[in-house]
Amino acid sequence: MMKFTRRVALALTAAALVSPALAADKITLRMSTPASDTDQRSVALEEIFAPAVADFATYEPHYNGSLIKQGAELESIASGDLEMSIASAQELAQFFPEFSIFATGYVHQDAEHQVRVFNDPLMDPFKEKAEAELGVKLLTVMYLGRRHVNLRQTKEELTVNTPDDLAGINLRMPGTDAWQFLGKALGANPTPMAFTEVYTALQTGSVDGQDNPLPTVVDAKFYEVTNQIALTSHLVDLNYVALSKAAWDSLTPEQQATMQEAADAAASSAREKQLQKEADLVAFLESEGLEIYEPNLEAFREHVQAQYVGSEFANSWPEGVLAEINALGN
Repeated sequence: MMKFTRRVALALTAAALVSPALAADKITLRMSTPASDTDQRSVALEEIFAPAVADFATYEPHYNGSLIKQGAELESIASGDLEMSIASAQELAQFFPEFSIFATGYVHQDAEHQVRVFNDPLMDPFKEKAEAELGVKLLTVMYLGRRHVNLRQTKEELTVNTPDDLAGINLRMPGTDAWQFLGKALGANPTPMAFTEVYTALQTGSVDGQDNPLPTVVDAKFYEVTNQIALTSHLVDLNYVALSKAAWDSLTPEQQATMQEAADAAASSAREKQLQKEADLVAFLESEGLEIYEPNLEAFREHVQAQYVGSEFANSWPEGVLAEINALGN
């Protein structure tokens, strides 16, 4: 860790020596992402962000983890080997544990709440730490989608309204401790299982259900082996557009303002398209015979947040930040 810290310090020192006057020459912004070129986030950055900054920057995207392997992007930015990535709160939490609050159940209420939180002064210490200690500037927040509970039972057999209704339900969740904790907090019996095994497990009844955003339910054809979706929205997932602080500091104030506006516009476009896609998929899934409804979200939010408070997962959260985030909600 000490070796990494020294490398970051050297990179930041070099960045400080770059004069904005040099920004007359175009900078190259290599973007590395595990997403495909058809992903809404990728499309928005290519179609909106890239043309807006073209006068002073060349946007060079690399998809499907083809340039930097997934999970190594932030360190590559810190070491000067990459200029941009689309980073998750989970990835940032590996460097700064306090970022885990933004990857926690029912912290974000919806896509607009994500934006309010990101632009609120409560985010300033998080952003400043990423810049000072990792050399990463978080430009904007991008909406990834809402995870819901998808079950084999029909609504007549089981209607999910509060966490109590999930008691005894074997709900497949990703296998990490954090995901398993969230499954328990929802009231279910979380079952770790590889994603590739979920369809067969639902088909045979080895599990009662799974949680994922609606696009995944459709792409993986889980709708063929389930009967209902309770729109719990228990995780409103996000990504940050992460930029090298050295690249940012090499720009003039006018160029920085243009880049910020371009990033926000791209994020807004991708968000609207993703929300529309989710809405369209509700209609598709209903046409496939699934019952889709919204449970008592306030009951779920209160129960889940109460499970986190005082747990090991909340130890790193700055005091009072959860209340500030909640206050920005609807």
